[in-house]
Amino acid sequence: MNHRFAAVSLAVALLLGLAPPGALAQRANEPVTLNFQNADIEAVARAMATITGRNVVVDPRVKGTITLATDKPVPPAAAFNQFVATLRLSGFAVVDAGGLTKVVPEADAKLQGGAVEVDGKASGSQIATQIFRLNFENAANLVPILRPLISPNNTINVNPGTNSLVITDYSDNLQRLGRIIAALDVSNATDVEVINLHNALAVDLVPIVQRLVDASAVGATPGAPATQGQTDTSFRTTIIAEPRSNSVIVRAANPARLNLVRSLVAQLDTPDAGGTAGNVHVVYLKNAQATKLAVVLRAAIASMSTGTAGTAGAVGTGGSAPAARATGVSGTGAGSSAATAPVTPSADPSTGGQVQADPATNSLIITAPEPQYRQLRAVIDQLDGRRAQVLVESLIVEVNADKDAEFGIQWQNILGTTGSSVIGFLGSNFSIGGTNIINLATNATKGAVPSSGFNFGAVRNINGNYVLGLLARFFESTGDGNVLSTPTLLTLDNEEAKITIGQNVPFVTGQFTNTGASNGSVNPFQTIERKDVGITLRVKPQINDDGTVRLTIYQEASSVQAGTENNANGPTTNQRTIESNVLVNDGQVVVLGGLMQDQYSGNQEKVPGLGDIPGVGNLFRTEVRTRKKTNLMVFLRPVIVRSAGDTEALSIDRYNLMRSKQQNAQPLPSTLLNGVQSAPVAPEIARQPPANDKIHSPFLPPPAATAPSER
Repeated sequence: MNHRFAAVSLAVALLLGLAPPGALAQRANEPVTLNFQNADIEAVARAMATITGRNVVVDPRVKGTITLATDKPVPPAAAFNQFVATLRLSGFAVVDAGGLTKVVPEADAKLQGGAVEVDGKASGSQIATQIFRLNFENAANLVPILRPLISPNNTINVNPGTNSLVITDYSDNLQRLGRIIAALDVSNATDVEVINLHNALAVDLVPIVQRLVDASAVGATPGAPATQGQTDTSFRTTIIAEPRSNSVIVRAANPARLNLVRSLVAQLDTPDAGGTAGNVHVVYLKNAQATKLAVVLRAAIASMSTGTAGTAGAVGTGGSAPAARATGVSGTGAGSSAATAPVTPSADPSTGGQVQADPATNSLIITAPEPQYRQLRAVIDQLDGRRAQVLVESLIVEVNADKDAEFGIQWQNILGTTGSSVIGFLGSNFSIGGTNIINLATNATKGAVPSSGFNFGAVRNINGNYVLGLLARFFESTGDGNVLSTPTLLTLDNEEAKITIGQNVPFVTGQFTNTGASNGSVNPFQTIERKDVGITLRVKPQINDDGTVRLTIYQEASSVQAGTENNANGPTTNQRTIESNVLVNDGQVVVLGGLMQDQYSGNQEKVPGLGDIPGVGNLFRTEVRTRKKTNLMVFLRPVIVRSAGDTEALSIDRYNLMRSKQQNAQPLPSTLLNGVQSAPVAPEIARQPPANDKIHSPFLPPPAATAPSER
């Protein structure tokens, strides 16, 4: 009764502010009996601060009254916990931060601090944050389970990097959540088990069993394969083939799934019902060429054999000739051309030996006992992989600058009169610097004209005839050329490819005219050889293990020299050729070679002595100067394309580039030409994100860029 009276008196004193501080401190550790009826929260908080010795701060937003009573004396800690529980029912929370006990709205409690526990247990009934580290279960899978068990104002988050849960809630609820997490965070997956096969091949059996297990596990167990939008594959049943020992390695999601795999393997691992016919096997290839792979396997069988006559005969060369015929383009006769020849003729099946190839289905027919077939199948699986491809981009840059300058003065004059017996003439005429003055004067009636440029002349009347007496010419020309070519090739690793862009120009190699026949008949004929003139790129790439590419390259840039098209002996061609072997990193730009040429020539004709006089000497000389600059460089960039996604991204990138060129080459609108208002444009195709940055060529503009019209 004394304790109850002391507690009530203490509470009344606190509310009224009458109790001295010393008396309150003396009774702080004694059991108290609480009896607050509709008391103001802030006043009750001050009383709790005195009872427990805490520094309690009440948020200004905390308003209202509470009822707090106990039937018997309780320790101060229990009284404070009851105070916290009562506030929790009213929508308020207590948070310890920096030595202060804060009474705040529950919605803001998670932002005010509080204790943080890592792999421990939070105590008390206040707001705290605890980190739960999981060992087996995926943290994201537990969020939908635990979220309803946490108060709406508190949070639960996932840290995927450490597979942990970060939960902020009341300490007593965190303890309950910890027990739930411990019960769920257990290993459901079985240990790895190896199942040895006796009849079937592991590489053939595993895809079938995996499909059956995945189909039966959809939506049934945690080991089901992840559906779209899910990334958890922790407990997926994994089945792997081990070709060397012909075994199946299984890690199941649970024992029931493991028993299912065992049952399926046992039912499928049965001997063939065909008896001796079971030694004939058909293997369908995915990437390799059957005719080529058959030759390799025959050589492998020969190396494994003991050298008996039967084996040696089986691995003869009888089957290699058809294989060789299958790999090349069929030969064409003298009168045929590549345009009319079939691109890929049908190959004959290769015969002979234990391994035969069927080109029609790209498959191998193997006649061998089971142990030998397993060895051959292991070799086939390693060789029948997807071969990488190489995109080779070549950039040919040629810049030319030609400058010509000519100046000359020619003159002729007659000395004496027409009545004289001797008439002399005086003058100068030169073979350079334009048309000769004498040729121009004598052939004026035949249509002769002065050379191009500025011409200045003077004529003299002699006996009624005008005779050209002076001809001056000034000429200067400038010619610039800029050629940029980017031939591109995509080919398989270790396969040669060729691209030619240009013209097929005829060259006369011989002719005959039968003009001496007795019957007077004429039977002329010419023999003509056509040659490709333009840009030719022939390349054979080889991908090394370290990612570098070895290239065997032949690069040719040829053209017909202007003005020689109609020459009697045939046109003259300009040719620039590079043939080399280089080693380049994947996606790196390398220069193959080039030409830097600066050519100057100057010709001068003059009258000796007079032509050297400063100033006046220009009247007695002709001068021609020519300067030519040629800058030619060839660059190369190989890009390894390993997957189908890279190939698709590359094709779409180039497709959209050409489509943008077509869109920029549309004709201008015209009211008079209504029939043709637009040029054809390739259809739009969905653009996929590139698999890597090497897809975009530094030699070409991006497809999205708007290029100027090329009309």
